[in-house]
Amino acid sequence: MASGLFLLLDDIAVLADDVAVTTKIATQKTAGILGDDLAVNAEKALGFAQERELKVVWAIIKGSLKNKAIILPVAFLLSAFAAFVIPYILILGGLYLLYEGAEKIEEYFHQKSHTQHKEEIKQSTSENILDIEKEKIKSAVFTDFILSIEIVVIALGTVLDKSLPIQIFSTCFVALAATFGVYGIVALIIRMDNIGFWLIEKKSIAVGNFLISLMPKVIKFLSVIGTFAMILVGGGILSHNIPNFHHLFIQTIPVIVNQIILGIVVGFLVLIVVKQSKKIYRVSLCL
Repeated sequence: MASGLFLLLDDIAVLADDVAVTTKIATQKTAGILGDDLAVNAEKALGFAQERELKVVWAIIKGSLKNKAIILPVAFLLSAFAAFVIPYILILGGLYLLYEGAEKIEEYFHQKSHTQHKEEIKQSTSENILDIEKEKIKSAVFTDFILSIEIVVIALGTVLDKSLPIQIFSTCFVALAATFGVYGIVALIIRMDNIGFWLIEKKSIAVGNFLISLMPKVIKFLSVIGTFAMILVGGGILSHNIPNFHHLFIQTIPVIVNQIILGIVVGFLVLIVVKQSKKIYRVSLCL
């Protein structure tokens, strides 16, 4: 009995060590997409009434966990029985990210996005403010779904040569770390001004004022970086998953610049197609 127990403990220790090593590798591989995930989702979670901010972030976290609960088992099944489907899922997700990125660029040049958002907040009432929040949360959760697919697939891809328990533990750890790590940082960012006021009360006036003045700059910066991240991730997904697509790249400039150019071009093509499709649909309803 004692020897059997020691053997079991030894197996558990070996498994834990393997999981730790593979998790570290998987986390390193997904570091880039996690940074993009932070930029995109921070931008999505900003702009709500101050007393509602943390509630909104918590709602997005719950949506993100539901996303992981759907994606993880499907990813394990697909990698085992239908791995050829995964690139097509990634391509669809990449096209959606590029569409969102292109739409944000268009809004910026038409100066619509921030103006419309401010008008929405000004005109909101206690009756419709929750509806506005629900729409924005829904958009944030869907974007999280696309980015979560990318994170899970990359993490799983680094441990496919390992045993199934190690694949499950490592990939699940990275997926959960992505949710709580990213949205934990988002929560800190959106409460930066509150931390500043608290520091002022504690007589750390200089640091407090610095954080308060930094808050709007961080929001603006994350808005730009979030759009850039969507274009970069989407372009990267297409270049990695569509055969021979990288042959379109200009060889004299860095790969990342090629991916951005590709993302912008494809994003605006998708945006044009979506807009024209909506027009055709509206016209068909009037007939």
